[in-house]
Amino acid sequence: MLNRLLAAPLMLCAFRPLFLLAAGAAVLGMAAWLGFLLLGWPLPGVPGGPVVWHAHELLFGFTFAAIAGFVLTAVPEFVDGPAAPRPAVLALVLLWLGGRVAWSASGVIGPWPAAVLNVAPVLVVIALVAPLLWRDPARRHLSILWALLAWLAVTAGFYTDVLRGEPPMRSLHAAIGVVMVLVVIVMSRISMRVVNSALDTLGETAVSYLARPPRRHLAVACIVLFTLADVLAPGAPVAGWLALAAAAALFNLQGDWHLGRVLLRRWVLMLYAVYVAMALGYALIGVAVLTDLGSVSGGRHLLAIGALGLSIFVVMNIAGRIHTGRELDTRRWIPIAAGVLLLAAVARAAWSWWPADGTLLWLAGGGWGLAFGAFIAHYLPLYWRPRPDGGLGCEGVMDSD
Repeated sequence: MLNRLLAAPLMLCAFRPLFLLAAGAAVLGMAAWLGFLLLGWPLPGVPGGPVVWHAHELLFGFTFAAIAGFVLTAVPEFVDGPAAPRPAVLALVLLWLGGRVAWSASGVIGPWPAAVLNVAPVLVVIALVAPLLWRDPARRHLSILWALLAWLAVTAGFYTDVLRGEPPMRSLHAAIGVVMVLVVIVMSRISMRVVNSALDTLGETAVSYLARPPRRHLAVACIVLFTLADVLAPGAPVAGWLALAAAAALFNLQGDWHLGRVLLRRWVLMLYAVYVAMALGYALIGVAVLTDLGSVSGGRHLLAIGALGLSIFVVMNIAGRIHTGRELDTRRWIPIAAGVLLLAAVARAAWSWWPADGTLLWLAGGGWGLAFGAFIAHYLPLYWRPRPDGGLGCEGVMDSD
């Protein structure tokens, strides 16, 4: 039975089960949250209450599954190394599933099982990719390892606070910062392929796109400094100024993308929109902290839905299709779903100002669920089938000959 499961097409590469789990967690988690807020449905009793349950599942459930699926697929490609062994991927999937159950039951069985089952998958991913990243002669991608270690720290920090009986929300806020850093790191690698490929398609061979390290490093540094200030001195003026600095650095980073009409190509525009949402999110946080105008929560949700959600959706559609041996999907549902996600982010940010308007919350949660539900509908059939090009693993589209 185990051998048959490991040999199934679903286990050809780590992203197949993990991307599906991420999308499933996105849909089910948002349905439960909307039911709680708008229909009075009960949520599991966990340390910190419903908001902590919601943020925990968004980050340590949905987001981590997507990160793990991408990293275990991309790192071997980046460094020309072997893919993650199928037994290790299956163990990771089972640990992730156990973490979801244990966290939701933590109000009954205590937080220790959830702590073990949510920290262990991070250790598994690090153990699988750290040797590959370190053995790369140029060590060009070690920033991915540092980001994973930071994710391990915020996950452990969350459960340390829970076990001590302290408010754990600060670790969840820190986790958003770690994801934003990881998005900038990963986007620099993906965007150079996507944008330059689009330039070639348009025949603009005289122009090339380069994700310049100084702009990227400045953006990462500002995000890290804001995250530290947000954890150590939440609501302090220094946190507000650093949020505005992060927004400015991200707007500056967008300057690399301004190469003419290529910006209107579907994949380029969707990736660019991630940076726009991220910059606006930090800008809203900074303004809210410094002036009491707007809402810090609104800014955080622009980061969580607009930047985090959209980046995961787009990357899953790029990596999750190419590495099944298929060319990128050119159908309209992808840009439509991406637009719906952005509208959901705006609606949720607006709800922070007008919480009496339940329509905004329906739009936000419904848009999120529709986008990731569409992903499941389109990719579940692909992931249950072998690759059409004869490939046996995670490699990209193979030549027909």
